[in-house]
Amino acid sequence: MSEAAFLARVRAFAEGSVARAAPGWSLGGAPDPVLWQEAAAHGLTGITTPQENGGLGLSFNALVDACEALAAVDFGFAMALINTQNVGARLCLSATDALRDAYLPRILSGEISACTALTEPGTGTDFAAISTRAAETEDGWRITGEKTWIVNGRHAGLAVVFAQCGTVGDAGSIGGFLVDLAQPGARRSALTSGFAQGSMGTGSFTLTDAQAQPLLPPGTAFKSILTEINAARTYVAAMCNAMLGAAIAEAADYGAERQSFGKPLNQQAAWRQPLGSAQTDLAASQALTSRAVALIATGQDAQLTAAQAKIAATEAAQRHIPAMLHAMGAAGLLPHYPFTRHLAASQMAGFTDGATSILRDRVARLTRAGADNPKR
Repeated sequence: MSEAAFLARVRAFAEGSVARAAPGWSLGGAPDPVLWQEAAAHGLTGITTPQENGGLGLSFNALVDACEALAAVDFGFAMALINTQNVGARLCLSATDALRDAYLPRILSGEISACTALTEPGTGTDFAAISTRAAETEDGWRITGEKTWIVNGRHAGLAVVFAQCGTVGDAGSIGGFLVDLAQPGARRSALTSGFAQGSMGTGSFTLTDAQAQPLLPPGTAFKSILTEINAARTYVAAMCNAMLGAAIAEAADYGAERQSFGKPLNQQAAWRQPLGSAQTDLAASQALTSRAVALIATGQDAQLTAAQAKIAATEAAQRHIPAMLHAMGAAGLLPHYPFTRHLAASQMAGFTDGATSILRDRVARLTRAGADNPKR
């Protein structure tokens, strides 16, 4: 399938099936398994998985474009699908043939969702401080510990779990393991908050002497985390741009139709000004995100630009989505509009794949070190 054909199908799926279901998710519902299987049938659980392994074998650009199309409707559902597809792609890179063949078909068909588990109750962006432990025993590797705030954590059938194989604080001793979350040693639970998180499947799980299969050996896992998180920050930035773009479009359409004092809202300068400000910041954020996508797609160092893009995109969304809601008036609170779920998602995006405060510091350090030098 060509990338253009794939993206046309994704957009139709997002604007059809996902858009019809999303209002219920903002009120606390969760995606129907049938919708998950429909997403899988469109290839959304195997975007970058090689064709020889049953996936679409498409580019990182296609993955980002798919993220944007889905997030324009619902950020949480987009995150749930992309996290699952990422685990499938990782199996093709790092798992044995037997392990890949045991789980990949179930991911590609939509039978199970999957997650990547880094965050712990006492550890977020500081990956080296994780305390979940993996130990090699006579009958294989075993893991004990707790992971929390995990996308798909409440229902995932499979997880890539990062665990400490040596001394806590030693990044070189962190390994990556494949864990079947249906086993007795794993206990999952949902995480709820004032923001509905059903479409993202946010949850926690506790592992107690759980069986695990080595995927990324100590010494390589931490480097893998740092490399992959640049891609994650970039597609999260793209998703925030998509949410803000959707909010601007909804407000613009409303302003063209809604009459106030005998003329459409969009003929009043005071009403138009917030849209102009939002469009300006969105354009700047999109430019940074496009640069990050290009760097990652060509295998270049994207640490600085990915961090900058995520900061710009999340802050633009956090600043302007509420303004677009106010441009709609009370009507914007109705669930068939995306404002309330996009407003919540923009706040959650600020914590995802590196909190904004941490990323600002990282940008300062990388800028001083000359990372992403244009001459490279």
